[in-house]
Formats: sequence, C-alpha cells, structure tokens
Amino acid sequence: METARVAMLIDCDNISHRAAVKIVAEASTHGTLSIRRAYGDFTSPRLSGWRKHLPALAIQPIQQFPYSVGKNATDSALIIDAMDLLYSTDTDVFCIVSSDSDFTRLATRLRESGKRVYGIGARTTPVAFKNACDRFTYLDLLTGETDEPDKSHKRSQSGRRSGKSAPAPAAEQPPQSEEDQSPEDPPLPDLSSLLAEAIQATAGDDGWAALSSVGWHIVNNHPTFDSRDYGHPKLSRLVRVQPDIKVKVRTDDSSRGQIWISSANSD
Repeated sequence: METARVAMLIDCDNISHRAAVKIVAEASTHGTLSIRRAYGDFTSPRLSGWRKHLPALAIQPIQQFPYSVGKNATDSALIIDAMDLLYSTDTDVFCIVSSDSDFTRLATRLRESGKRVYGIGARTTPVAFKNACDRFTYLDLLTGETDEPDKSHKRSQSGRRSGKSAPAPAAEQPPQSEEDQSPEDPPLPDLSSLLAEAIQATAGDDGWAALSSVGWHIVNNHPTFDSRDYGHPKLSRLVRVQPDIKVKVRTDDSSRGQIWISSANSD
C-alpha cells in the first residue's frame, strides 16, 4: 500500500537540536520522509549541536547566511523551498518544524493546494500558526522536557543594532515586546467536552461513533489535541480509562476491529 510522501522542513533557528531524533520519528508517522531539510546559519556556534545531528539523521542542511541584522533570512529560504516543492514534486504532506508565526500563511497556502500540513513546535507557538496546521504537536510531548523557541539570536541582533557589546543588566533592560514575551501555557481542553461533542457530531442513529471519526473530528477542530497530553499514547487507550466521562467501547468484528464509542447514557 502506498504511503504519503512527506517533506520535513526544520527551522533550526528556534528549534533545539536536542529534539532532532524525536522530531524525525514523529514526522515519519505521517508517511515516508522523502525530503529532510534543515535551515539555518550552521557556521554560527549557536547551531553547533545541529551540525552533529544532521548527517546521522540524513537531513540535508540548507545554509543560510544572515544578509542583514534583524532580518530572518532562514524563514524566507524555508518558505521559498516549500513553494518549490509544492509545484515541482508529488509531496503529499509538509511537516513544518518551527515555533515561528511567520509560517502561518505558508501553512494555509499549502492546505489551500490540498496538502496536509503538520506542525511541530513549542507550546508558546502563536495560536495562528498552530491553527493553520492540520495538526500541531508540542515538542515537550516528544522530548519530555520544556523546549521553548531559542530567542538568543534575536537578543544578540538587538544588541548589535544598539551598538552594545552585551545585554544590559536585568534591572536596566527595556520592557519586552509582545513578540518576545512568553505567554503562559494555555490550559488543556476539557476532555469530557471534547469527546461528547465529537461523539454527537459523528455518531450514527444508534448513538455509536467510530473512534477514528471521533479522533478526526477532535483534531480538525483542535489541531493541538494530543492524547499524550492526557497521559496516554493513543486515543484508544485514553477513552478506555475514562469512567467519569461515561463512554463505552466496543469492537465490531464486521469492521475489522474498528473501535466504536458512545456516550454512556445512549441507548
């Protein structure tokens, strides 16, 4: 059976190299990783960790020198390559690994062309980019540790623009702009409400809904939903251990082991 062809494009400017192996593993769940590219200025000491991982993971480095201070040429390079791949290859899925809102329009444009877009990034990723993807996976669910976008290059560029060789002491630093502030992690959606809404939307006349349809409905409306956030690697395991949510689980032999669920108060 044919699998989807996936293009994995990594913005190394704000993604830690510590997540490299997990990122590749997650991207590969969406199909065959036909294209693996990473973007950044790999001559910079800040990306030295990535230089060690790229050959081992068969990721093609796309070197991008900064043309001027304060301008992110890496983002532009990734966007241009993605559009080239859209028109010159038969790529089915684009996996954009970044926490940068600059890729919001790219994600929506790829989806407008019928491509699936999966994002991977920090929880602090702007909501616009997360919702522009078919699905968005948080890095900490893959690595088990908090991994926020690396803004050190922005701070250093800001210092050069002002003519300072080092950042001012904390007490003397100017207030952060909205872009540099890290908002608190949004609370997890209420699982009971998500399941009830999805079951109601996808159930047949008998009140039963295929678990695959329920999962699709949830992710389609909440791209950041991930059963791992609730302590279980699969949705099928998650629904089985929710006595307070009042769901039933059954396996229909006629549908090759398809799992069906229903609200407990359904007939």
